[in-house]
Amino acid sequence: MTRAGGGVGAVSRARDKGGSKGGGMDGLLIALRALARPTGQGRALVPLFAATLFLSALLLFSVQPMYAKLILPKLGGAPAVWAVAMCFFQAVLLAGYGYAYALNRWLTDGQALVVHLALMAATCLALPFGLPAAFGTPPQGEAYLWLIGLLTVGIGLPFFALSANAPLLQAWFSRTDSVHARDPYFLYGASNLGSLIALLSYPLLLEPTIGLTAQSKVWSAGFAVLGATIAASGIVMPLNRAPKAASVSAAAPRAAPVTWPQRLSWIALAFVPSGLVVAVTTYITTDVASAPFLWVLPLALFLTTFILVFRAEMPLRYTWVCGLLPATVLAYVLTQGWLVSSLFALASFFLAAIICHRELYNRRPGSEHLTEFYLWMSVGGVLGGIFSALIAPHLFNSVFEFTLLTLLALLARPGILFGRDQPVTWWRLLVIAGAGLALMAAYKFAMHAGLLTTSRLYPFALIGVLCLGLFLIRSWPEHRAALVLTMIAAFGLTPSDHLTLHVERSFFGTHRVMMSNDGTMRMLLHGTTVHGAVRLKDAAGQPVPRTTGTYYHPASPMVRGVAAARAAFTANGQPFRVGVVGLGAGSLARHSQGGEAWRFYEIDPVVVRIATDPKLFDFLDRCQPKPDIVVGDARLTLAQERPQSFGHIVIDAFSSDSIPVHLLTAEALWLFVERLHPDGLLTLHVSNNHLDLVPALASTIALVPGVTAAFVDDNRPTQNYDALSSRAVFVARNPATLARVLQWPDAQPLKAGQDRPWTDDYSDVLSALVRKLW
Repeated sequence: MTRAGGGVGAVSRARDKGGSKGGGMDGLLIALRALARPTGQGRALVPLFAATLFLSALLLFSVQPMYAKLILPKLGGAPAVWAVAMCFFQAVLLAGYGYAYALNRWLTDGQALVVHLALMAATCLALPFGLPAAFGTPPQGEAYLWLIGLLTVGIGLPFFALSANAPLLQAWFSRTDSVHARDPYFLYGASNLGSLIALLSYPLLLEPTIGLTAQSKVWSAGFAVLGATIAASGIVMPLNRAPKAASVSAAAPRAAPVTWPQRLSWIALAFVPSGLVVAVTTYITTDVASAPFLWVLPLALFLTTFILVFRAEMPLRYTWVCGLLPATVLAYVLTQGWLVSSLFALASFFLAAIICHRELYNRRPGSEHLTEFYLWMSVGGVLGGIFSALIAPHLFNSVFEFTLLTLLALLARPGILFGRDQPVTWWRLLVIAGAGLALMAAYKFAMHAGLLTTSRLYPFALIGVLCLGLFLIRSWPEHRAALVLTMIAAFGLTPSDHLTLHVERSFFGTHRVMMSNDGTMRMLLHGTTVHGAVRLKDAAGQPVPRTTGTYYHPASPMVRGVAAARAAFTANGQPFRVGVVGLGAGSLARHSQGGEAWRFYEIDPVVVRIATDPKLFDFLDRCQPKPDIVVGDARLTLAQERPQSFGHIVIDAFSSDSIPVHLLTAEALWLFVERLHPDGLLTLHVSNNHLDLVPALASTIALVPGVTAAFVDDNRPTQNYDALSSRAVFVARNPATLARVLQWPDAQPLKAGQDRPWTDDYSDVLSALVRKLW
């Protein structure tokens, strides 16, 4: 039996029991039982405090996806927007917990109530929230600090006021005469249930139903109601205060002070799952869309773990959770394909968060140190968010932070670093880790010497040897910790793929320039999606004239669209000016002609560096020696162009397979059409592995007056990097221009259906995903 901080956390490791009862549902059951009691004491306190915390959590976690979606168009729909927003929210949560700690320590309950209600009243003056006028155009390239400033001014005060409620109200409740006041941690589980409901209801109910403006007004009304319930809780508390003689017995042992090893363990155990929730969200949103329904899924799993573990008896068998995590981690590392790997990534994250949060619960102090416990737990959360959102993108060329943090979670399992019966023998750890590093060195030598030709054997060989070593040293108590450390080194030092020529990570994702397996083609990958390719040699290895591949082969809808727009202008004798949103490898420049003016709009400076480097891709170097490239978000930069100045506009700004929702709304289409010459042609590239965008886009185009549209589905029977199937929507103001497209055998008129149009105030990516799946 161990005792954490002299509090209620007397825990038997063998049976994994804590000292309080109640998680999310248990907290509600306690409230219902309290209502059934005949005494006034039971009828008022628990339901009132539980309802107040529930509403506070509902508002706290609904405003996160709401405001992040509001600012998403400012930064091109980049997945990093949510990662930085999460980091910001965690930092403000820490500030709120510190504020609650200060109120609880240095002010009386009455003074704390007055101060907190004054803060709530001041916050109401800043509602409803919106985009500050001072934050118009973001800087080029890295926008981390700009985004944090926008979040601070736009939503910082309301979020700060809400973030203090959980520890503050629990501390107030602990000083009442309720039978549950001695161990109020069940209220934390109940508040997390409100958070979970908020996260799940936003993408499923709120977002598909009403727009952002209405959402902000509804949220503001809820904030006012919360202020009233907090006032009621603060008034009821002194009327039901526990008598001094009953609450503090002379014979009761004095609570032991919290030690720094305890605080550091709280920070470490909160660090890992907090960093993981940001990392796994970045991983799964890179290939679909940076949208609320994908943001809230990992965060909902994160909150579910609190509901499951902040209770005496877990509904899951803890030993099974600890045993399953290594299997899901290895499955994630070894599987291919976005859907399968994402499922294993989410499973690994969920199990890792359960383990870390359960160990946090097992080390919780008594109610005397409740606010301090939450404060240090929040410190770990902020550090984890900062690591994944701000530091890792500058350290790693891929989302390696997810693998690293998941492997670190393996060390949090009971009996490895925590809850050991005997100290770690470091020489044994060094022996095991040294053997693993020797294996890696041997593998690298074999790769360098040409004895092995593929890096795919590396993880299999390493895992096989490690499992053998684990069996041979199974009597050593350090073998599991050493195995984890060796796996971290193994995956961190995985030999570079010899096919990779260049890799770079930016605010907008990871870009790789790679050679095909046979060395005949060079490709640009953003995330897992090919964004351009050039053939260098034929199948026999002989050099060939360089031609564009993938979605930009000569017979593709994208290239045919350039020819159709050019023909319309040639017939009228007008100069042909083209605007391309999304540079990629510069493939479309290969299809330009002399005398034409081509301008490229690209939000990511890394893409510009890759496309303009002739050692990687020479489309621009050969066809546009002095390329006209405008860096910035297309909505903002195109708005500065003269109306009717382009004969052809191409919207091809996908990041991996993640869609830029703000470039597909009615307001965006209005902007594009206004910049289009009356005889011009607008091309929207809508190829996507995960989303069916055409129905919503058809309804959205119908909101733009004076245009007609066509849909082209180039569904090719054979697929290779020379030519991939693609889908495109063409929009024209002049029916004669669109008639050139409709002459193609794979083209058809595009008519609006039953889908709701997308606007800057409303979009529904989830429906597009469901259509694609079914």
